[in-house]
Amino acid sequence: GLRAAVLVTATMLFFPPLALLGMVTPYAIRLATRQVEEVGRVAGNLFAVSTLASVVAALLTGFVLIPQLGVTRLLLLVGVVLLAAAALARWGPVRGAGLVALLAALAALALPRLGGPPRTPGVLAVRDTQYTELRVVEHQDLRYLLLDGGTHSFVRIEDNATRQAYVMVTELATELFARPGRALVVGLGAGCLARQLTVDNWQVDAVEIDPEVTRAAREFFRFQPQFATVHHADGRRFLRATRDTFELIVLDAFGSGAVPFHLLTAEAFAEARARLRLGGVVAVNLEAIGWQEPLVRATAATLATSFRHVVALPIAEPPDQLGNVVLFACDRPPEIADERLGDPVATLSDEQEHWRVLQRMHAWANRFTPTGGRVLTDDWNPSDLRSEEINLATRRRTRERLPVALLGG
Repeated sequence: GLRAAVLVTATMLFFPPLALLGMVTPYAIRLATRQVEEVGRVAGNLFAVSTLASVVAALLTGFVLIPQLGVTRLLLLVGVVLLAAAALARWGPVRGAGLVALLAALAALALPRLGGPPRTPGVLAVRDTQYTELRVVEHQDLRYLLLDGGTHSFVRIEDNATRQAYVMVTELATELFARPGRALVVGLGAGCLARQLTVDNWQVDAVEIDPEVTRAAREFFRFQPQFATVHHADGRRFLRATRDTFELIVLDAFGSGAVPFHLLTAEAFAEARARLRLGGVVAVNLEAIGWQEPLVRATAATLATSFRHVVALPIAEPPDQLGNVVLFACDRPPEIADERLGDPVATLSDEQEHWRVLQRMHAWANRFTPTGGRVLTDDWNPSDLRSEEINLATRRRTRERLPVALLGG
């Protein structure tokens, strides 16, 4: 039902203008052709220019216009240019000049107002980056980092303590080592996991593809340089290029609410394994609808192509609900003594620490080995299809938690 409504709405919004724009090229060929024999040459020239302009426009839009202007201002500017071109074509350069000047004046007045400081109470920042719409909002006692409308990170405003259970569960991977070592976190977000590992005395490197995410982490989530050495790069490219090795590698990258598919393949996990020191561990954070989520089983099967042992640590309750599942993969049996999980009674006086211990105990007590998944490869990887449904469920939860005004509509 929802997908059908989205399809109908998109058709109503985009079909009329696209149909009209599609009529431009045939009409231009007709206007530029004086004899029938010229049709082929004129059409070829126009399509050559059109193709070249499309390439330039795609590169310009992705790498210059969206980062500099933002989506809203860019759409307004495109509309103004189209109207100006129509005015010049209809009335000529003399008579159409007045309308063009009026449109330019209106655009000059409107553009500075769009994308400026947020006016909605609770919205701290809205930025269109090269990869996403980044939004920082506050509601009740929590501060959220939203990427393309999905919740990526959230912390308590009063002390910046994370309230994401998966961070505490992923931290359990450090208990698989006798002493702190060096960790690589692929996907910085608000920096909550990197900060937690630093508290545990680990040396942390973080890979974040979007510099604006790093800037937001520093401006709004108290992320400090000492928490991690941040590398701005694609996670898989970094794994392939770096010569550094790590005891722990955490894949916690999310693009528009889903793990980038090229980080969930057998080839990607082989590259991560190559960067591990002896006895190292790879941890993968996934969003899932239930503990037995097909994406969890497929990722576990894929990890098993590089590691002898794969264990899943679930978070959601009850087990069929939306939540995170963290996978640990290594070549030795993952074992943690009960006393390393923490004492829920001794931590009753510290609400945050008590909550942390409970998350760790729950996930470890319910650990299991996923079975029945199909291996994902660079050649065959439909993880995006499943991620769409998970992403939709995640966005619904975000809209239940946050007022619509904070989400931009």
